Amino acid sequence: MQELNEFLQIIDSNIGGSEWFVFLLLGTGFFFTLYLKFPQIRYFRHAIKVVQGKFDKAGDQGDTSHFQALTTALSGTVGTGNIAGVAFAIHLGGPAALFWMLVTAMLGMTTKFIEVTLSHKYRDVTEDGTMAGGPMYFMKKRLNIKLSSGKVINTGKWLGAFFAVATVLSSFGTGNLPQVNSIANAVFSTFGIGKMVTGGILAVILGFVIIGGIKRIAKVTEKLVPAMAIIYFIGALAVIFYNFENILPSISSIIGDVFSGTAAAGGFLGATFAFAFNRGVNRGLFSNEAGQGSAPIAHAAARAHEPVSEGLVAILEPFIDTILICSLTGLVLLSSGVWKDKLENEFQYAEMKVLTGLYSDQSVEDKEKLWDYLIGDNEVAFFDGNLNVVNGQITDAVTIFHSRSVAESVKLTKDAVPYTGSLHVATGDVDQTKGITFTGKSLLHSAPLTTVAFTKSYFGEGGKYIVAIGLLLFAFSTVISWSYYGDRATTYLFGTKAVIYYRIVYIVGFFLAAFTDTTIIWTLSGITIAFMTIPNLIGLLILRKEIKSTIKDYWIDFKAEHPEVKIPE
Repeated sequence: MQELNEFLQIIDSNIGGSEWFVFLLLGTGFFFTLYLKFPQIRYFRHAIKVVQGKFDKAGDQGDTSHFQALTTALSGTVGTGNIAGVAFAIHLGGPAALFWMLVTAMLGMTTKFIEVTLSHKYRDVTEDGTMAGGPMYFMKKRLNIKLSSGKVINTGKWLGAFFAVATVLSSFGTGNLPQVNSIANAVFSTFGIGKMVTGGILAVILGFVIIGGIKRIAKVTEKLVPAMAIIYFIGALAVIFYNFENILPSISSIIGDVFSGTAAAGGFLGATFAFAFNRGVNRGLFSNEAGQGSAPIAHAAARAHEPVSEGLVAILEPFIDTILICSLTGLVLLSSGVWKDKLENEFQYAEMKVLTGLYSDQSVEDKEKLWDYLIGDNEVAFFDGNLNVVNGQITDAVTIFHSRSVAESVKLTKDAVPYTGSLHVATGDVDQTKGITFTGKSLLHSAPLTTVAFTKSYFGEGGKYIVAIGLLLFAFSTVISWSYYGDRATTYLFGTKAVIYYRIVYIVGFFLAAFTDTTIIWTLSGITIAFMTIPNLIGLLILRKEIKSTIKDYWIDFKAEHPEVKIPE
């Protein structure tokens, strides 16, 4: 597992985790924001009216309403990215990472607008009468190369196929595996229910929902999304106001650390500007998926007589998902203070290294060495050989480095009994075959960190139940929506008859991921996101003139049909 995770991290660091990917994502959003003169601001109020159905026409073609398309797309984005993803971003990049998540969302509102508009414009009606759309369809129809001789090379068809394959992979890496993994972890830590039991029960429910297709999915999500948002808002506000004296310092740290980076605090070893920027943008994309090309697949099913109105609906997604919900989660984590505290937990092997010698995060020199190791500027000495363990305590002069922090009060057990004996370690990696469990105090991240933060509230320990329920609803709705995205991608690649096989694999994968290592799943999600995002953004940039003219035509027609309505300036 450790070797696999390290291999995936190398791939991710050169694609989704690289600087060029971040600049491609933000650059595209920034370009279209200027090119279209800040549509996310000018059209915001109009978008609310559209989603309310005020400009609908009888006979509009599609499978869902504007509101159902919005909630289906939101259920695909409002998930572990809002609960676990924010915690992971702050764990890696400090408070400033939240700032870059919000910047990503602001620019992402424009990106969502244009990608949904274009995908809705080129949607198809499938052989079973349902709508199918998404970036793969505009790629197939508009990104072919026409030679001077008049011959057309079908590059768009193959680019669309690449995107569709990436969508199928991402339906597992983004919408399926990390979602159920976070659910199972939260339910286990909160209620003590086994991860396999949680995965099995939810897999059965998932099967009943997704077999009904987009219409059943839309009916579920239009009720589920508002309900889960209310529950989560109440829980988050209870934490923030309980720690009201930390509200202003928390906001100050988000803004104040943007260009300076975050200094070491508690068990947190610090973060540079570049690291906060990269992780904030990366997790921001994971949260709202702007530019990834997933939401256009849901919006393509909406009833509309032209594409721009559905694009306007999509403007609201990053605002709700990231600017509202992720900001709440960030303030919960920062105001409670738990993001920099070492807390009791069970260590994951993939996040653990055994270092030769004793390190202390109370020592400035040691902290600098460890931080340089984290960012790859130097190497530390990894332990090689056999660890001696007596009654659960390591007797050798070593440091257990877990979750980017120096672990404390480390205990080793086997079958819940303190372990005595030797344990082989190779280049800092512990032999996993003996089934030894490591526990102790270290930094937390993802859903476990948010769970602890929610207990620092008026609800006390009851706060963790809000996270468990919220995570269950958020993440499960994401799994449902992403099954539809993979469904449509499979239809594009192999036709409607292949969809049933995709759904079976999707449900089986969902079950297995409930008890699979979290770190590997998060790393995999970053890779699959990039594989969808890159061709989608390139296609949007190539078709920029068509996008602008399509929007212009919409406002001309709208003004003619609704002369009484003031056109956004």
